Amino acid sequence: MRGVVKGAVVGGVFLVMVGGAGYGVYSLVGSGAAAETGGKTAERRGPVGEREALRTAEAFLAAWAAGDEHAAAGLTNNPEAAQYAVRDYAAEAHVTGAVITAGKAGGTTVPFTVRARVAYQGMSKPLEYASSLTVVRGLTSGKPLVDWVPSIIHPQLHLGEKLRTGEPALPPVRVVDRAGRPLTAEEYPSLRRILDELRARYSAGAGGKGGAELWIEPAVAEQPKRTVLTLDPGRPGTIRTRLDATVQAAAERAVTAHASSSVVALRPSTGDVLAVANHRADGFDAAMLGTTAPGSTLKIGTAAMLLDRGLVAADRVAECPETVSWYGKAFRNQGGFSLTGKTFATSFARSCNTAFIKQIKQVDDDAALPRELREVFGIGLEWQTGVASFDGDVPEVTGAEAAAEYIGQGKVRMNPLTVASMVATAKTGVFRQPLVVPAELGDRRIATAERRMKPAVAAQLKRMLQQTAASGTAASAMASVDGPKGAKTGSAEVDGAVNPDSWFAGWSGDLAAAAFVEGGGHGAEAAGPLVAQVLRAG
Repeated sequence: MRGVVKGAVVGGVFLVMVGGAGYGVYSLVGSGAAAETGGKTAERRGPVGEREALRTAEAFLAAWAAGDEHAAAGLTNNPEAAQYAVRDYAAEAHVTGAVITAGKAGGTTVPFTVRARVAYQGMSKPLEYASSLTVVRGLTSGKPLVDWVPSIIHPQLHLGEKLRTGEPALPPVRVVDRAGRPLTAEEYPSLRRILDELRARYSAGAGGKGGAELWIEPAVAEQPKRTVLTLDPGRPGTIRTRLDATVQAAAERAVTAHASSSVVALRPSTGDVLAVANHRADGFDAAMLGTTAPGSTLKIGTAAMLLDRGLVAADRVAECPETVSWYGKAFRNQGGFSLTGKTFATSFARSCNTAFIKQIKQVDDDAALPRELREVFGIGLEWQTGVASFDGDVPEVTGAEAAAEYIGQGKVRMNPLTVASMVATAKTGVFRQPLVVPAELGDRRIATAERRMKPAVAAQLKRMLQQTAASGTAASAMASVDGPKGAKTGSAEVDGAVNPDSWFAGWSGDLAAAAFVEGGGHGAEAAGPLVAQVLRAG
């Protein structure tokens, strides 16, 4: 009630409050808390004493509790920052009825506790926390002053950050898998980037209702805000993905076997992405965003192009010498092996580089491979998966670089997502653009390939992948996978690296997967077991 005077003791200081609800108006009585005498500053030099620190802290805390931004700011060594912070505490963070109690000083540091309420649009919740401040000597005035840092207002605040209360920018949302099972970054850490992006892109249309909360506004706009107190959780909307929690869990476990490893699993019959997993110190989503040479896994596309042109056939003998040269660059097979009188299918299964590069003269078209991969496998068609992704790049090049592309080297850039899609297309003969969320979400344009793989080409390519999984370079890794299956290994040499990167792509039933292990060596040794573990889970 206006005009009524009430007394209280806060931290040993008697406070007089005049006024009603919310912030009162406090003034100090007794205890010698003010450093003013007869209107003049009692100048002092030397270290701040413990009693002096406590009196200054109590005066500051009293002014803050009263919401007196000017008085509080004047007791600090950064009045401008302190004034804004104390003012925002009430006006923007909507904190009211603060009772701030000083503890026992430890030298010039004074701990304190805050008991208050956050009130916003008829909602209210208690807010309690502890913090501390330090008192220093003013450089010019000699007065004891609170050494201003944002953590005085709240211990989680850092430089440039602010406390805010209101409705979240986006309504709350649950992200679930294809069966409605919740997907969280805590349970599936590899999905953190994808989950954050899905919420940012689709929360507004997910049917949720915003609540209210107290949060810390970051100093950098790109950083996420941090919730301090939830007043009303709101009603969450739901974003249903094409992911599969069971396959995702298997992928998360698989990648832990190697540092700098990534894997993607998808369904060949639909293009649905079932799992995305990474195990990297830098947190980069190399599975979806990586741009590196895929090695011999690209021979899936090269073989399709050669079969399409009738230059080879799965059961026709193909030369596989130890080395072959093109435009002055020598290409050799890993380990220096050669094959005599063997079929093209066997060269594919053994990953014979020279059997592929020897065909480049007969192809006589440097754009043939990039065109095949774009028109049949959909590589480079600006996929709209639902989140940011890199959809591969096989540029048109000439000379020795064109030959290097035949075996997935040179300027080819892929990632586990694109390689998994490539082996899925080889399995079905039809490119289906990978999807993390349904096509209708966000009204996205889904990429379609210009033409289907010829049935005769599809049949031979599928048979060659099966032979590779049964008796070729992928046999050891795929031995634990039951049922009809196909696979292709890859090793990509990177300039300056001690070991080549390990690549592997395979399918079993209606599940395809591809994995990449940086510096992992041969495809069957590092990446292969990751793919096999994921395929078994499906």
